[in-house]
Amino acid sequence: MFKYFIYCLAFSMCSVKVFAQQTPTPQWRPAYHFTPPTGWTNDPNGLIFLDGKYNLYYQHNPFENKWGHMSWGHATSTDLLHWTNLPVAIPEIVTKDTLTYIYSGSAVLDKNNTSGFGKNGKASIVAVFTADQPKQKKESQYIAYSNDDGKSYTQYAGNPVIDLNKKDFRDPNVFWHEPTKQWIMTVAMVDEHMVRIYGSKNLKEWTKLSDFGPAGYTKSGWECPSLLPLTVDGDAANTKWVLFVSCWGEHSPMMQYYVGDFDGTTFKNNNDAGSLFKVDYGDSFYAAIAWRDAPGNKKVLLGWLVNGRKETYPWKGQMSIPHDLSLKTTDEGIRLIQAPSAVVNKTISKEVEGLSLGSHALAGAMSLKNSKTFSRSIWIDVDFQLNEAKKVGFVLARERGTTKKVVVGYDAVKQELFIDCTTAESANKDAINLVQTAPLKPLNGTVKLQVLLDRSSLEIFGNGGEKVISTMIYPGENTTYNTIFSEGKSLVKSLKMWDMSSK
Repeated sequence: MFKYFIYCLAFSMCSVKVFAQQTPTPQWRPAYHFTPPTGWTNDPNGLIFLDGKYNLYYQHNPFENKWGHMSWGHATSTDLLHWTNLPVAIPEIVTKDTLTYIYSGSAVLDKNNTSGFGKNGKASIVAVFTADQPKQKKESQYIAYSNDDGKSYTQYAGNPVIDLNKKDFRDPNVFWHEPTKQWIMTVAMVDEHMVRIYGSKNLKEWTKLSDFGPAGYTKSGWECPSLLPLTVDGDAANTKWVLFVSCWGEHSPMMQYYVGDFDGTTFKNNNDAGSLFKVDYGDSFYAAIAWRDAPGNKKVLLGWLVNGRKETYPWKGQMSIPHDLSLKTTDEGIRLIQAPSAVVNKTISKEVEGLSLGSHALAGAMSLKNSKTFSRSIWIDVDFQLNEAKKVGFVLARERGTTKKVVVGYDAVKQELFIDCTTAESANKDAINLVQTAPLKPLNGTVKLQVLLDRSSLEIFGNGGEKVISTMIYPGENTTYNTIFSEGKSLVKSLKMWDMSSK
């Protein structure tokens, strides 16, 4: 422990020197998305709802705003909008012979004390995660337990609980499966493009149940698998299981999903193995997992928004807006629906002064410049009746004295949701990612857009979450007002905007 303290102190002193040479970038720190106060963050981990609080653990370097020293940071929230930052919950393990990074995983409340870690009749929280040992070039699955409401964890003396002596074998996601009275784990067999499913009665001893894959996209390694039951068309009696997998796409991070059935042993894909369904059509959304136990039995997905090339200081990395998940029957089959969480919407409606405009015709552009909407952090809900319009949407983050701007909206000719960063982000994105699109059909001649701009992040939801595009942008200091536009005549049926800069 003393050596570990000296190690951390020495590294922290070096980090201070590095930090001192960097320029703070408050203009890019989001106002209503989670970021750590300092240091690096990537994957969300261990999402668990307890005692009225959403617990977020996350991959974290507590010493520097660069990847490294992977540990579990910790924050809590009652409304998914305001966060309380807590000390590192599970730090990297440093011994004389071994360095162990605490990679991604999950956390569960062991209500029935199946593990025996509980004390005085109180259930423990058990974290299940990948231990990455770079010197040994090995990844295995560890567990740790908490008896102080998840603030700190004790490593299990019998670790690892699963060890295949593999270099790439990671990201366990665990849940209790009531029909078979066992814990289920999904974990990535990275290079095999497979998800291995294990079962356990006590979180310590695990038995292989089955493998899923390869299927869908297999041109890069699979990571961060998770398996969730979701209702179809709001019918509690009709449930399908959705398996999520993260991987690196042709040009950017990508998440895919599979819809099927799970019997406690095997996941059966209801679609052809070659089918590819994207969770997000942007270039930034990755490694998302869900709160399984949110109030009302909701499943709330949270992802890491990959920051791209820009350096930010004294932090780097942020989370997405939380997504409420469901399934919907469409002409193409059962598909995933993701809407900005109702928990967040409720808080915004209660706390944030907004602007609401009734129905009005639109042809051309209209400035949205006023005291309530001139903000780098804004939330827009709009319903367009398309009529004769070829394109509708918003010009955001226009920089005074330049041609730089970001355009988001709907292309009625191509039937696509889009984000166009062509004039603004060529220094930060590969050319192929400057325009990002998602197929989206209008509903009875109308399209609903939700646009979430938060200083350096931009998310657009189409038709209540049928399609989502998430990306990162980096507006300059002279960013001016936002504009709503219509190429051809349309009708703005409703328009609501909130200035989120104070959140």
